[in-house]
Amino acid sequence: MKYLFDEWDKLKKGLNDKIILLNLDYDGTLTPIAATPDEAVLSREVKSVLEELARVKDCELAIVSGRALKDIRKMVGIKNIVYVGNHGFEIDGPRIHFESLTPPDIKKVFAEIKDGLAKNLARLEGVVIEDKGLTLSVHYRLVPEGKADAVAKIFHKTCRPYHAAKQIRIGSGKKVFEIKPPIEWDKGKAVLWLLARQTRARGKGRVLPVYIGDDRTDEDVFLTLRKNGITVFVGRGGRSAARYYVNDTGEVLRFLRMIRDFKKGPARV
Repeated sequence: MKYLFDEWDKLKKGLNDKIILLNLDYDGTLTPIAATPDEAVLSREVKSVLEELARVKDCELAIVSGRALKDIRKMVGIKNIVYVGNHGFEIDGPRIHFESLTPPDIKKVFAEIKDGLAKNLARLEGVVIEDKGLTLSVHYRLVPEGKADAVAKIFHKTCRPYHAAKQIRIGSGKKVFEIKPPIEWDKGKAVLWLLARQTRARGKGRVLPVYIGDDRTDEDVFLTLRKNGITVFVGRGGRSAARYYVNDTGEVLRFLRMIRDFKKGPARV
């Protein structure tokens, strides 16, 4: 990966006559990773820049998160932009509404797994089970040091029968395990779907996708856009399929301001 700001002079030449489809992860990208999901609050500075970008004529803004759609919309609180929730299973925005088809019994399956996890993980302090409707997350950031392996063991043992029966898919991120419907759908496919819509509306070759993220689930997007977009990993020393990196969320804000200033022109009406 190349350091993004070392390449900015080259990159902005490619942005000059393009409409930017700016896709942004939330946790660890727009906000630092927090101890619990509720504590990852968007700063006033970041929200202000996002609001300005949402008004830029040649920029289409999408927040792409593993959080439930209703939750990420509430956390960001900006109107007339696209929100992608549950790792792509829910998409909503101006003239857009999408919900991936899921097996009719998936909620029953998730309820059984959630009950099993709650029972089996009850003795471990600090585990947070987050029910997001179309996905489940097990957070263990608050688990005492040395107990993470126990969480992993119990998680996989509880989920194994459902996974073996192909009733669910399993993933992981930073101090979190994810349970998803058994459908080949992810953030990468969701961003491609958005890109296809924008390309049909704006014209072939006019839209350039940009994606910024920090976690394993963002790698699906990095791989998908490897040849036709700008992909940015947030973090130091990590391995990623992204072409560029920035060090932290502060540098994400710096980059967003640079895009805003570069593309600033007639505002969207």
